[in-house]
Amino acid sequence: MRALPILALALAMLLPCTAMASPPQPAQDTTATRPAWDDLTAQQRETLIAPLRARWDDNPDQRDRMYEHAQRWQHMTPDQRKRAHRGMNRWKHMGPEQREQARALFGKMRGMSKEDRDALRRQWHDMTPEQRRQWVEQNPPADP
Repeated sequence: MRALPILALALAMLLPCTAMASPPQPAQDTTATRPAWDDLTAQQRETLIAPLRARWDDNPDQRDRMYEHAQRWQHMTPDQRKRAHRGMNRWKHMGPEQREQARALFGKMRGMSKEDRDALRRQWHDMTPEQRRQWVEQNPPADP
């Protein structure tokens, strides 16, 4: 049973990779044509799992975190998973300064009420780049 969360993480991480690896296809519902996990060949399963296996083996200090992410993924709704994918894509395209700002904002917002988070978001959008840098200096991210 422990393999299921790891498998879910592997599949979630591979979705962007498979989209980039194959040419665009016409929009169609291929859900019915894709086999269930139990119907995949051993080679197909290995193809899906190999990148995760390599990442797992290459990063022993990240294994707890990877496992926790896989468990959380199992409990997400489809909408939450979509939002997570959008967030991962945004993160991928951020520069180092933007990532530091995002970490600082996330850390600060983590313990706030919805109203306070909304107020901070509005304040952030009204700030100049220099004011944002100063804010991050005054509110450094907890885990850089």
